Amino acid sequence: MALLAGGALLMGALFLHLGSEIAEGETRRFDAFVLDAGRAIRVAHPWIADVMRDLSGLGSAVTLALVTLGACGYLAVTRSWGTAVIVAGAAVSGAVAVALFKAGFARARPDSQLAQIVVDGASYPSGHSSMAAVVYLTLGALIARMRERRIEKVYILGAAAMLAFLVGVSRAAMGVHWATDVAGGWALGIAWAAACIFAVRWADR
Repeated sequence: MALLAGGALLMGALFLHLGSEIAEGETRRFDAFVLDAGRAIRVAHPWIADVMRDLSGLGSAVTLALVTLGACGYLAVTRSWGTAVIVAGAAVSGAVAVALFKAGFARARPDSQLAQIVVDGASYPSGHSSMAAVVYLTLGALIARMRERRIEKVYILGAAAMLAFLVGVSRAAMGVHWATDVAGGWALGIAWAAACIFAVRWADR
């Protein structure tokens, strides 16, 4: 319990600190380097662009909504009403938080001429990265809790983390987000997921 609470606070602090560094222009050189590298890789290997687009879809609003609804439906069938409410609440509140932070930081996206696709809206934090972390890590942690063997728990959590990681990488690789948008999204998503799992365990007690 203490580890979850501490992790949520640490990731939340990291998210806010990174946002402060971005506002001060401290990350500009790093972001530009990653953006140029991603564009060069896409030009040299066109097939990578298709792979990144498909991976990005794993963090889209539609995909995550379907995953969340499916999970909540299963929890409702098994009469795990409290957990279902927390899972749904994690997704909805996470989406609201991302929208509010985007409006607050109001960071411009990379030049659309350098991106694989044109995307509107503010850039920090990456919504795909944030919400993929919230949904996949929350569900991964809940599923892992139901398993007895440590190797199963590690595999499930590792798979959930990999999904969130790949979604974030795809957003930076396509040039629709700065690299620090993705890092901030991961930090926010991890903090949110940890807080939700903390809530589940607190409710169990």
